Amino acid sequence: MPITPTEKIWMNGELVNWDDAKIHVLTHSLHYGMGVFEGIRAYETADGPGVFRLTEHIQRLHNSAKILMMDMPYTVEELVEAVKATVRASGLPGCYIRPIAYYGYGEMGLNTLPCSVDVAIACWPWGAYLGDDAVTKGVRMKISSWTRHAHNTMPPASKTTGNYVNSSLAKVEALKAGYDEAIMLNPEGLVSECTGENIFCARGGTLITPPLAAGALEGITQDTVMTIAEDLGFPIRVGDLTRSDLYVAEELFVCGTAAEVSAVNSVDDRAIPCPGPMTKAIADEYAKTVRGQVDKYKDWVEHVR
Repeated sequence: MPITPTEKIWMNGELVNWDDAKIHVLTHSLHYGMGVFEGIRAYETADGPGVFRLTEHIQRLHNSAKILMMDMPYTVEELVEAVKATVRASGLPGCYIRPIAYYGYGEMGLNTLPCSVDVAIACWPWGAYLGDDAVTKGVRMKISSWTRHAHNTMPPASKTTGNYVNSSLAKVEALKAGYDEAIMLNPEGLVSECTGENIFCARGGTLITPPLAAGALEGITQDTVMTIAEDLGFPIRVGDLTRSDLYVAEELFVCGTAAEVSAVNSVDDRAIPCPGPMTKAIADEYAKTVRGQVDKYKDWVEHVR
């Protein structure tokens, strides 16, 4: 989906014009993939734009940086306010938000210790990542030939720019083969996650999602879904999954900030009932939750006014 420019981007403490938000070609992170980022959404609510679980996302950004030994030059609170300022400057009722921290221009080589850390925040209008009908029609999935990183190869717990070379290879492989998305297995052959989403599989009436130990990112949308599922009375747990579990799933869905809650209709051409009753109920509740329409979850929506 093409990016629609907005008026301002926040860079290192100030709002600059969209076309002026530039970096040097010798910026360290461009060469070595050492950066951390987040994907966040603001939704139109009755009280203006509301950013969903903003503070948790910025805390995860800080956690990602800590794993990389990257010293963030701004606190969580400062970046929360910077996100709100960026959304306000856009004038959009709802948008996708991309904060990124990266090593800047001035040092070259693998040693990051002398490098400055730059931070930018951009936002723009963005629709459903896997399609507007992903909840009802579902998406076709392929088990990727690419393996998710092992914990001692690249830290999957950090939302690191360089980690997503792995995801991009899997995504393009799936698209070129005629599928919508890829599912990644870890080095032990267990289900980890998709290229940018966590996965939930129903077996025996229980929803199961892979553990962090399997290489899955600690998903904020995943946590949201688990809370909603429990409150709706659906059995849910964290546990290992094999590809065969996916093939015989009673229902299957993926979730993430960009994808929201998207049903899966097949894995490696094995049809999955779609959308399943739990999937549909959770997707409906999630859509209301992110827009501040569910009282018990209203604290998750941080308004920018």
